[in-house]
Amino acid sequence: MSPPSDLKYPRVLLKLSGEALAGDTGFGFDFESIREFARQVKGIAAMGAQIGMVIGGGNIIRGSQLSRMGMDRVSADYMGMLGTVINALAFQDTLEREEVDTRVMTAIRMEEVAEPYIRRRALRHLEKGRVVIFAAGTGNPYFSTDTAAVLRAIQMKADVIIKATSVDGVYSADPKKDPKATRFDRISYRDVMAGELKVMDQTAVTLCKENELPLIVLNIHTPGIVAKALRGEPVGTLVT
Repeated sequence: MSPPSDLKYPRVLLKLSGEALAGDTGFGFDFESIREFARQVKGIAAMGAQIGMVIGGGNIIRGSQLSRMGMDRVSADYMGMLGTVINALAFQDTLEREEVDTRVMTAIRMEEVAEPYIRRRALRHLEKGRVVIFAAGTGNPYFSTDTAAVLRAIQMKADVIIKATSVDGVYSADPKKDPKATRFDRISYRDVMAGELKVMDQTAVTLCKENELPLIVLNIHTPGIVAKALRGEPVGTLVT
């Protein structure tokens, strides 16, 4: 299935934080929030966009946090990867209730619950109009889900990666802590790295820069904002 020509970014990798699935509770699942996100994904799928997704696991477990508490880093990271699988399955179920054909592919083999990640198979799913949720990170410890999202975006030849957050773009400082923080409409990866702005971790930013992959940071809680981004409308912050 060929994507429509009226989309500036016909193939997208959507990175959604695990915390977003928890809503205001901060832990577990807020199914009303999940349904709202699923409806946004359904809307852009109806536009003809080809959609890959990576969902973090912060609403269940954070490997980096466990590591700081004294747990072996490798074990902690694998636990975090399993958390992303749980989130992927929850989001798949919600999408399919919205009648969106969805596949979960994992970097760690667990055929009883999801398909193993095979690049050519993933590309075929996208071409058939299926939403593909990439779970279990890269399958290796020491890499964040941001890095996994960028890696999958490059492998899927995505036109853009969208990081869906609770803020409306990239700021000079944390807008929740600094009222004088200013938002950028557009910024370069070089300036992001030089300013040590907390957009993604440095490995993910470097991968984006080296592969000339544009990134849009936006507030997922704004209805219809992902569709606007894919049409090329100025929303959030564009990082190039």
